[in-house]
Amino acid sequence: MGEKRGIRTRMLLVAAVALIIAGATFGSLLIVRHQLEIQVTQDLSKDLTHSVATFQNLEAQRLNALERQNALIAEEPRLKALMTTSDKPTIEDAGVEFWKISESDLFALADNRGTVMAAYAKDLPDTSSVTRDLPALFQTPTPRYLVSSGRLYACSVRPLYFGRDKDGVLLGYVISGFVIGPDLLRQISQATAVEAVFLSQSRSLASTLDESTLRAMTTLPAIAQREPDAPVSLTLGNQRFIAATRDLSAFAQVPLQLVVLKSFDQAEKSIHQIDRLVLFAGFLALVVGTLLMVWLSTIVTRPLEDLATGVRAFGVGDSAHLLPSDGTREVRELSLAFARMRDEILRTNQALLESERLATIGRMASSVSHDLRHYLASVYANSEFLASSPLSEHERTEILSDIRTAVHGTTELIESMLIFSRTGAAVRRSHELVATLLERALTLLRAHPDAAGIQLNARYCEPTETDALADGKQVERAIYNLLLNACQSARTGQNEGQVQARVDVQDGMIIIEVQDNGPGVPENIRTSLFQPFVSEGKQKGSGLGLTLAHCIAAEHGGEVVLVATGPGETIFRMTIARGTIQHAASEGAAQKRWAAG
Repeated sequence: MGEKRGIRTRMLLVAAVALIIAGATFGSLLIVRHQLEIQVTQDLSKDLTHSVATFQNLEAQRLNALERQNALIAEEPRLKALMTTSDKPTIEDAGVEFWKISESDLFALADNRGTVMAAYAKDLPDTSSVTRDLPALFQTPTPRYLVSSGRLYACSVRPLYFGRDKDGVLLGYVISGFVIGPDLLRQISQATAVEAVFLSQSRSLASTLDESTLRAMTTLPAIAQREPDAPVSLTLGNQRFIAATRDLSAFAQVPLQLVVLKSFDQAEKSIHQIDRLVLFAGFLALVVGTLLMVWLSTIVTRPLEDLATGVRAFGVGDSAHLLPSDGTREVRELSLAFARMRDEILRTNQALLESERLATIGRMASSVSHDLRHYLASVYANSEFLASSPLSEHERTEILSDIRTAVHGTTELIESMLIFSRTGAAVRRSHELVATLLERALTLLRAHPDAAGIQLNARYCEPTETDALADGKQVERAIYNLLLNACQSARTGQNEGQVQARVDVQDGMIIIEVQDNGPGVPENIRTSLFQPFVSEGKQKGSGLGLTLAHCIAAEHGGEVVLVATGPGETIFRMTIARGTIQHAASEGAAQKRWAAG
């Protein structure tokens, strides 16, 4: 499974602050808007209650003026004389004069029993319905309203006495009234800044609303109220209103309501403006807070990120990575503590490696002593033959060849021991062409007895593309060991021995593959193939060839792996980095692999 990567602390802090500011702004907006709506509703309710009172005061003033005018007409002697006749046609004809004097929209005369003797109304040719509805006024208290012929009248009823009002004879009644229509309502609503509607059985009698709003008003069910005259909120069309209803049914012969409304439009415009201001302030706070948190998180988390990078670098062997020296006090203390721990680990690891290397050299000396004695015995015996016996030229040549082979084997064994004992020393790097190093290794290999009769082939790309910053002698030695190991394996195969070497460049790495057609690597040594002194089926050799190749590849930022093995095909792949590799980084990791076992 790959490494599970979490969210960065910096991003977490910035996101947290952004969420907090956004949440605070949204919550503040809701709270402010809710409080504003409550306050606006309360203010509008107060204004509406005051407007209702003002509306009724203005209406009362009109009614008082009507009462005074009616009282003056009732004192008219000619009117009293007319009412004493009790003749309806006479009263109807003569009453027109008094109607004109009153200049009222509705004028009527009734006898002392309440029977209407004459009735007159502006713009109403047929007054029969008015005559029928007028007697109901005598049963209603002041102020009196009359709903008749689709009109609403505010009326005044004045008794007509012969003599004084206290002890005179009641001759009849003088009834005057004015129409409460849209024009009158507009005059009153302009003074109170409200809209008004008179409703009777869901039918509008007079209104200042436009037709569409009025239709929506008349289709609403009865306005529910918690208490009389309590303002309620309602929506008519696309507008919101706060409304108060005054029930006037007790003052009329039919159900009658006065509904006074005040629009929320202006208040909502103010609320929307405040919403925009709060949102702008929240956005500004979000931007400033985010920038501030980015700055603070950079101060706090960047040293932490640098420290985490140093920990990861140390985990892969890079002990020279610089640790942060700035940041908060806690981060600096943590960085110093990790630096001390890293130094202690390096010292302990170095001591452990030294002890393991000495132990390995001891095991190596014990392991190679047999081979050294064999080579020295061959040299000693053949030297005695050369010195003590007369030999032919052919015999002398064979003995010299055996001595040369023994010396070559001894030299190779000693050189392998020296290279292995020097692992971890400084690598002398220079620009080298790996293709050239491969050719030099092949040239040396052809002179080795184990390469006799083996078909050697090499393939590589443009040599200049194989440039690498490396220790040429060590890389050449690693390639030579891989090729020699392949030749030794190919010689034990059933077919003619073949060894192929390939060099490729990929992703900043140089890849060297060596393939042979031998019987393959035995299964019992595949897992320990790169440990020292591991050898199987070879009559000679120290068992250090692959170990040294692996050590050298590791020192150059790469490795040696067994890609495939089986009868007729075995492939080893060696990789080295083209660029510079931190020596300290490779040393710890490489020595752990080399010294194991």
